[in-house]
Amino acid sequence: MRLILASSSPRRRDLLARIGVSVDLAVSPDIDESPKTGELPRDYAVRLAVEKASAVPRPAGDIVVAGDTTIALGRRILPPAGDEGIQRHLLCLLSGRRHHALSAVCVIDGAGKVRTRLSDTIVAFQRLSDEEIDAYVRCGEGLEKAGGYAIQGRAEAFVRFMSGSHSGVVGLPLMETRRLLRAAGYPLD
Repeated sequence: MRLILASSSPRRRDLLARIGVSVDLAVSPDIDESPKTGELPRDYAVRLAVEKASAVPRPAGDIVVAGDTTIALGRRILPPAGDEGIQRHLLCLLSGRRHHALSAVCVIDGAGKVRTRLSDTIVAFQRLSDEEIDAYVRCGEGLEKAGGYAIQGRAEAFVRFMSGSHSGVVGLPLMETRRLLRAAGYPLD
């Protein structure tokens, strides 16, 4: 039995290693990540995790794990920061406010059974000055990240309150992932 990670994210591989999981193969799934009209953030995150896991070829007996982290401000799904202008806009939206970091995980077991879990972490940023936003954008770590920031980096200094899974905000909720892998028959200590 091999474990296939449906992601090219080094963060997800590192997070799995923290719980003793060794990735045998990492494959980047090619899916359309556009939200559907009227789709709620929670449903969106779970759908993407399932689509990512399903898009990766899985030989019989192998296990696939995939995740998706979505940043939501109310019912609004915030995009990844594709460029510095978008990142600056996202950080302005998050400044001084609470938001949800929704981290979905999907595991497809050796027999093809699909299991999902969703972690909902509330994160509140301090009010950010224009100078703080500019400095963070210049450092480059939040580009291509959900919501325009990386909690495991410099943005952690912006957090005045957090309730939930830190690993979920980074990219894969470890408690939920461990439970799903165990249910799928993956050998864990």
